[in-house]
Amino acid sequence: MTASDAILTANPLLRPWTTPFGLPPFESITPEHYKPAFDTALAEQQAEIAAIAADPAPATFANTIDALEKSGASLKRVGGVFFNLAGSHTNEAIQAVEREMAPLLAKHRNSIFMNEALFKRVDDLYRERESLGLDAEQARVLDRYHTIFVRAGARLGADEKKRLAAITERLASLGTQFAQNVLADEKSYRLVLDTEVDLAGLPSFLREAAAQAAEDAGLKGKHVITLSRSSIEPFLQFSSRRDLREQAFKAWAARGDAGGTTDNKAIITEMVRLRAERARLLGYETFADFKLADTMAKTPDAVLKLLNDVWTPARARAQQERDDLQAQAQSQGDNIEIEAWDWRYYADQVRMARHNLDEATIKPYFQLDRIIEAAFDTAQRLFGLNFQELKEFPRYHPDIRAWQVTDATGAPVGIFIGDYFARSSKRSGAWMSAFRSQERLSGDIRPIIVNVMNFAKGAPGEPSLLSFDDARTLFHEFGHALHGLLSNVTYPLLAGTSVSTDFVELPSQLYEHWLSQADILRRYATHYRTGEPMPEALLERLMAARNFNQGFATVEYLASAFVDIDLHRRTLSGDLDVSAFEKESLGKIGMPREIIMRHRTPHFAHVFSGDGYSSGYYSYLWSEVLDADAFTAFEETGDAFNKDMADKLKRFIYSAGNLRDPAEAYTAFRGRLPTADALLAKRGLTTTPAA
Repeated sequence: MTASDAILTANPLLRPWTTPFGLPPFESITPEHYKPAFDTALAEQQAEIAAIAADPAPATFANTIDALEKSGASLKRVGGVFFNLAGSHTNEAIQAVEREMAPLLAKHRNSIFMNEALFKRVDDLYRERESLGLDAEQARVLDRYHTIFVRAGARLGADEKKRLAAITERLASLGTQFAQNVLADEKSYRLVLDTEVDLAGLPSFLREAAAQAAEDAGLKGKHVITLSRSSIEPFLQFSSRRDLREQAFKAWAARGDAGGTTDNKAIITEMVRLRAERARLLGYETFADFKLADTMAKTPDAVLKLLNDVWTPARARAQQERDDLQAQAQSQGDNIEIEAWDWRYYADQVRMARHNLDEATIKPYFQLDRIIEAAFDTAQRLFGLNFQELKEFPRYHPDIRAWQVTDATGAPVGIFIGDYFARSSKRSGAWMSAFRSQERLSGDIRPIIVNVMNFAKGAPGEPSLLSFDDARTLFHEFGHALHGLLSNVTYPLLAGTSVSTDFVELPSQLYEHWLSQADILRRYATHYRTGEPMPEALLERLMAARNFNQGFATVEYLASAFVDIDLHRRTLSGDLDVSAFEKESLGKIGMPREIIMRHRTPHFAHVFSGDGYSSGYYSYLWSEVLDADAFTAFEETGDAFNKDMADKLKRFIYSAGNLRDPAEAYTAFRGRLPTADALLAKRGLTTTPAA
């Protein structure tokens, strides 16, 4: 055995995993293991693909599609570990591997989906699909593979394929650098609060979290505000130091836009240009046309119609809200004009005046552990799932938790991992991912699903407290988790969340509705010190205030969606001035001066850290049309946990993966497609008075 063979044999990413439930052996894996494991896994799949393409036998579903689906098992396993940790617990060594691997993995994908002989086999099957005797799932897999090959450039000539391959490899590198730049800006910023004056207005829970953040940063005895949303948003909400609010807000808004090595504007310019060229090579006028062709929306015009339909009432509501904030400031003698860093501060005061409700009153009732229990209980009541926490299992960070998930009969469903706390090694935001996806083609493979959050960690011995929005985020991501856990398909290509971008948010956004059910809140919104449930009067005020500030929330979201679509409808090939374009795009819709985009372009990770939501940030709103209507189906029965509706929801949405076209899947559940009426009602945008 050579020295290199010995190294590979000792590589925990390549050895069989004997860990509980087949979890990755995180504690044995070091950054040095990734590159050799990737090299080996890539070579394995390249050999598998070559064998399929060169098979002298005529193409059959088994020797081509089944074989494609079974290929790359090692690569899925290595990539599953690597890319999850690159987002949730990275370091410089992992980031170096990420930069090196991004173009190599794109090149590998190109070598599969631009393989002429392989595509001929798939295309031959597709042409004969009606006579092959395929079942519905096999027919769907064949259709999806054919679509993927064509959209990857399989029909292009040799020169066009070469150029398209170069574009996709370059885009992969740029997206990786974009994400790492944003993380670097977030990681490097600290607003240190030295004195009691600096802490003015901050409630105890925020002081405790800021003290913990300071201790984590080696500044014990001080208080630190970071650019994690769970840190900076409550600071902007409570701090009476307007100068510090402005300072922190501008740093938050300037991520990726501060000049120097982490500035993302040049990256964005190149990515937008390359995406446009990619679309033209594939026969589309713009990148937005290309990207949307394989979604529910189908066209940019359909997206813009929805965005504009909601923008008009949302902007009007936001202007009313701004006037209320201005009046509140003046009523207490603050002779100012409302700015973006003032909005959350005065909005909290207006909410207190209107609903006798502020975050400091609510937060003690939303303990992280109790909200996790609430999410689990909801899943049990809807889908019969049970969750047993694991005590001994491999961890990639001491804070992560894991549960074995079983169904109503006690049969295994999968493993759920929760990674809840903000840290400097984790990118911002919240997301769901899979270390292993469900399938039956290679055996009864049970999923390993993870939710990653960025909540503020409580002080030692104290629970972590959430805002109502934090709790909603937890339910949202757990809805995604259930989409992965409940997956019940044979083919990996169709499993779990492998659906179109504007359908994937339906299971997550729909699940949020159950958090607001009175019986869930009565049971799980309990005071962290006394254990007493939230008083009925407070619960009523919380529900009454659900649509408070909804104009602001809708406008900041829609602004990002408009800019995303505008950027990717560009047909000009010249240089792009990102800042000027953002300003011009917002000017066209009449963006209120006092509100900024939820994700400004230089740190718009949804759109530029990868290809997932490019031309697709509208998807949250598109899915919200579906989720608002879907929950109405439960309300119409008079029971939010109606068993018949829950069974249909599980069958056609949560467990169905990509077995059906999204419109067909939704119609199978609901009996029809929705309109935007339920969405406008949900957001409280159907009436004039501010809520």
